[in-house]
Amino acid sequence: MNFAKFAEYFQFSFVWYALIVGTLISLCSSLLGVTLVLKRFSFIGDGLSHVAFGAMAVAGIVGLTNETYIVLPVTILCAILLLSTGTNAKIKGDAAVAMISVGALAIGYLLLNLFSTSGNLAGDVCATLFGSTAILTLTQFDMWLSIALSVVVVVVFIVFYNKIFAVTFDESFAKATGTKTNIYNLIIAIVIAVIIVLAMNLVGSLLISALVIFPALSAMRVFKSFKSVTICAACVSVGCSLLGILLSMAIEKGAPVGSMIVAVDIAVFGVFYAIGALKGVVKK
Repeated sequence: MNFAKFAEYFQFSFVWYALIVGTLISLCSSLLGVTLVLKRFSFIGDGLSHVAFGAMAVAGIVGLTNETYIVLPVTILCAILLLSTGTNAKIKGDAAVAMISVGALAIGYLLLNLFSTSGNLAGDVCATLFGSTAILTLTQFDMWLSIALSVVVVVVFIVFYNKIFAVTFDESFAKATGTKTNIYNLIIAIVIAVIIVLAMNLVGSLLISALVIFPALSAMRVFKSFKSVTICAACVSVGCSLLGILLSMAIEKGAPVGSMIVAVDIAVFGVFYAIGALKGVVKK
């Protein structure tokens, strides 16, 4: 690795855009990740990421310069639909996720093949699914949009922290005490949809769930309280994202940012798993 060349990267604005966006996305995804894992809703993120891929395909076909105008509202709408369908006795939650996930992915790829004017369809699809091979795709607009939406996500989480905590651990009891659980589940779904749209440029639609799941699982191996797990997951997620971005820049041949971030998340999970196992042995 050429350290002098690596240091030169920080003279470019797109590098700082990637670091800022990566930090904000990882922070927001970790906050809701603990709730989704505990509620066994982990695959909702995966399903919505495929919906975002389908919406992005439509945006590319119609020639929108900014895909967010289509991707964000469509993903939020499907989050609402997924929640209402998942609570229907005729279509269980896991079946609803699979139905929407596979359908959106297939239709998006079909539309790209039929109507896309790109000369490198395979490259475009690969970049969308697994994240770009470079961080040049992030713009100043992406950064400011990420900052604005991340502030909204953090504020919503802080304001509704007690309600989210109640819905996460005992939804039936919370409903019995008068809490409108459907509203808070809806808030969670919409926030996750926003996070997914923000994360697509960084890690790709197929890898977004890793940002949600791995930090939460890592924190759960060491800590037990909801607050401690959430704080630890946020720290782990932000650290892994920053390290993944820096490592992808440091490798001379280049490495996909999204895949590198997930690889770091997996390695950190292994470390936390070992720490958790050692703690269990010591207690015995």
